[in-house]
Amino acid sequence: MKNYFNVFFLLAMMSFQASCSEDEGTQPKEEEKVEEPTLLDKFYFGADLSYVNQILDQGGTFQVEGVTQDPYQIFADKGTNLVRLRLWHNPVWTKEIYGEEATATYNDVADVERAIAAAKAQGMEVLLDFHYSDDWADPAKQFIPAAWQEITEIAVLGDSVYNYTYKVLNQLNEKGLMPEFVQLGNETNCGMMYSEAPEAFPDCNVCNGDWSNMRTVLNRGISAVNDVEANSEVDTKVILHVADPKNIDWWFSNVGISGYDIIGFSYYPLWHTTISMEQLEATVRGFKEDFGKEVMILETAYPWTTDGNDNYNNLFGGNDPIAGYPYTPDGQLALLKAMTQSVINGGGMGIIYWEPAWISSDMKDQWGTGSSWENNAFFDFDGNANQAFEYMSVEYQGLE
Repeated sequence: MKNYFNVFFLLAMMSFQASCSEDEGTQPKEEEKVEEPTLLDKFYFGADLSYVNQILDQGGTFQVEGVTQDPYQIFADKGTNLVRLRLWHNPVWTKEIYGEEATATYNDVADVERAIAAAKAQGMEVLLDFHYSDDWADPAKQFIPAAWQEITEIAVLGDSVYNYTYKVLNQLNEKGLMPEFVQLGNETNCGMMYSEAPEAFPDCNVCNGDWSNMRTVLNRGISAVNDVEANSEVDTKVILHVADPKNIDWWFSNVGISGYDIIGFSYYPLWHTTISMEQLEATVRGFKEDFGKEVMILETAYPWTTDGNDNYNNLFGGNDPIAGYPYTPDGQLALLKAMTQSVINGGGMGIIYWEPAWISSDMKDQWGTGSSWENNAFFDFDGNANQAFEYMSVEYQGLE
């Protein structure tokens, strides 16, 4: 495959970062001294396993020392205590892409139920990530679900968000699958449901100043979570999610709502260079102090090699490595350990690694077959669990 997706994704990320003025960026607070971290009674070692079911269906196998095992069990045994799963509204393309060989739709409600059941069976908690889109939602694009294209009033859009969120969560709750965390929107830097939007569709692009509509959508989502939670045994927490920590102060200062519980952000240190690894601790601490909310890194990753295991071009590997963290298994592990200790020191509640099980298989997406991420996974090219898992079993300062 050509470098189309590589170039598209990186240019989109660069374009978004350039669109945010420097005065909107977050500058870490200066600390006169480094205080001893307060002991945390729990820290979340998370993994986004949204692709696992599809990989299993498309011939992927996961092993520990050469023995094939259930991937959910592998992650639980290695120390993962939180599984993140994305949910798309009606992602029919995930089935159509296989043509006549299609057997299932992925990242829809049925697929999410399958994954939640598997994760909870292994004793792991679950974070359900509502994209409010039929496809990828991220800083470069936030497409409207096809079913909502004709909406012209913000009250109707708010009701649609409420009803959909409530229906999904109520269905899960009735089956004993209520998630412990719900994320409303994915990397909503400029808002939600604005890409290629019809002219009459309610504008939720906060980069254009449309915060009022965004508040309506988020508050209706929060109400849906709370209403289902009222009849659930699970105390579900609400997360809002922005990519790149430099955007947190600007975004959360302007969003103007208080019903959420956790500030979540993506931090890929190879892309999000405004905040260095050395500044991460003070940055996390600053978010907690300024907003009075818990803080969690919802996405991160780092390569253990620049090689690939299929013809699908990899997203990481062309940049220079961060000083002190070479693109080796040791370098990947060292970065994860350092990042975890920084988040703990700053009072953060957890880190979720994005798609550590996206190994090469016959899995397909819009851009290729296999994986563009296998060099960031927690498995080698034979499918064996590698040493990256070890970061979850370190005795970190500040953890009970």
